[in-house]
Amino acid sequence: MPTTRRSYLAAVGGAAALGATAGCLGGSASALPDGCDVGELDSVSSLARPALGPEDAPVTVDVFEDFACPHCQTFTAEVYPEIRSTYVEPGDVRYRFFDFPIPVDDTWSWAAASAARAVQARTDAETFFAFTEGVYANQGRLSEEGHQVVHDLAADLGVDGCTVAAAAEQEPYREVVEADKREGVAREVPGTPAVYVDGDALSGSGWNTVDSAIRSRLE
Repeated sequence: MPTTRRSYLAAVGGAAALGATAGCLGGSASALPDGCDVGELDSVSSLARPALGPEDAPVTVDVFEDFACPHCQTFTAEVYPEIRSTYVEPGDVRYRFFDFPIPVDDTWSWAAASAARAVQARTDAETFFAFTEGVYANQGRLSEEGHQVVHDLAADLGVDGCTVAAAAEQEPYREVVEADKREGVAREVPGTPAVYVDGDALSGSGWNTVDSAIRSRLE
């Protein structure tokens, strides 16, 4: 993991201290970085599901998130790493990400999602999840300097930062994000983060709740 990425991930703001069982129930733009003129990006209507872990894992965990939601920031900083190390890496869980912009922030709930999908489209799921960690770690900076944030995070991961910043500005992945949101509405997502284990909605998103649900399926 590059040192610069570690510095981003260490920059988590005080908003992450909110309770893990709570959820965001819903709520700024900035200029592109200097020198970023990539023209108009092509719209994309479909993209593979960002996922980690084997496709034939015995348990599937689906998480619906809003990049501007502080509770999602807490989940990503505290719960997601536990799920990954305890269950995804050993091959017991297929972990799938879904966008669900409530929106908590009218601009960045959508813009950050499109930026993340631009990273995914140019790399892979691993890089997508690394980028999402960085976005959450810098969540407090999005409203004032979000385009610079996504630019620098992408560049740190080997992706053209100007293209990713432009994706945040133009939202060429809006259809992809909207399709995820429709899926969440169909599942009656009550707020974010919303966690589903083998299709069953959990009553909270804290580690103990998620861990218990996964273990019960593996027993």
